This record gives sequence, structure tokens and C-alpha cells, in this order.
Amino acid sequence: MKTPADPVRDYLRAVEREASALPADRRQELVADLAEHVEVTRAERPDATPGEILAELGDPRTIAATALAEAGRAPGIPGEGGAGDPARRGKVHPLVPLLMLTLSLPFVMVFSESPGPIFGLLFRVAGVVLLCTSVHWTTVQKTTGVLLAGVVPTVVITSWNLSSGGPAGDTPALVANLGMLALLTGTAVWLWRSRRA
Repeated sequence: MKTPADPVRDYLRAVEREASALPADRRQELVADLAEHVEVTRAERPDATPGEILAELGDPRTIAATALAEAGRAPGIPGEGGAGDPARRGKVHPLVPLLMLTLSLPFVMVFSESPGPIFGLLFRVAGVVLLCTSVHWTTVQKTTGVLLAGVVPTVVITSWNLSSGGPAGDTPALVANLGMLALLTGTAVWLWRSRRA
């Protein structure tokens, strides 16, 4: 016979599972703190549902990732000092990949002769890599950012350069470049506003 679901118990188990790389005493302390917070909130606001209280706490993965980062460990990495260590993954400020992605196009526009396009491409690739390895965005946000700020501009610019379908003349080319720059800037602004602290 199935027992009725207890959302608080399930939530705490999910946090404990996500924080499995933490030392056992720190993991138990984290779960106990969360359980105490739920009980205090229930006492202060008896009309609040367990779902509302848990939603205020946030996603178990985010809570575990924060605790792991504070402990100096990456999620899923049992030891310190490895290639996936948060000291390495989290040291890059979230503005760096956004600037690299956004400024890659103006760099190419200003330095249109060689090696400007090569450096612009390298900026874009480095920005994509830093965005993908950052702890500041979710997977969906990273994927959207890579598509809008990395893939779309690269495909459009490459197709313009390889075909005669690109904008001809100085004014249409400038308008097209400014449109692409608006896309890059808009994506960067969206990513900046949606980042995790």
C-alpha cells in the first residue's frame, strides 16, 4: 500500500541527494536548517501551503549547488582541486562571457582587415565556452544564449560572406551589422538579468 506523498520530506531528500558531495555532517546540518525553516514558516503562517513554503526556499539543486560552492566543491565532485572545482568554474565574473560575445562583432567591424575577423571569432568561441562552463545560468539559459549570441551570428555572418545574398553597399551592411549587434546586446542583457547570484 502506498503512503501519501509528503512534499517536505521529498524536498529534503532531494536536497540531500543533490548535496551528496558535501561531508555528511554539513549535509545533515543543511537539511536540518531547511526543515527548521519550514517548521518556523508553518508556525508563523499557518495558512501557507507546503508547496508555497518550498517554492520560497527554491530549487533543491540550487540550494545544494550553493552549499557545495560555499564548501569549495563542485556538484558531483567528491574532492577538491580537480578540473571541475568551483574555484576554477566560478572565478570568471558573469560579465566576462557576455562582453566577449557582444564585443566580438564590434571588434570585427572596427578591425575588418586581417586579423580582426579571426580575433572576433576567437572572442565569440571563448565567450561561448565561458558561458557554457559558468555556474551563473541554467542549462536552458546557456543553450538559448549560445544559440542567440554564438550560433545565429556566426551562421548569418558566414552566409553573408560566402554568398552574394549579404547586404551590398556601406549603408545596408551597417544596418545589418547594427541589427546583429542589437541581437547580441539584447541576449547579453537578458542573460545578465537572469543570472544566478
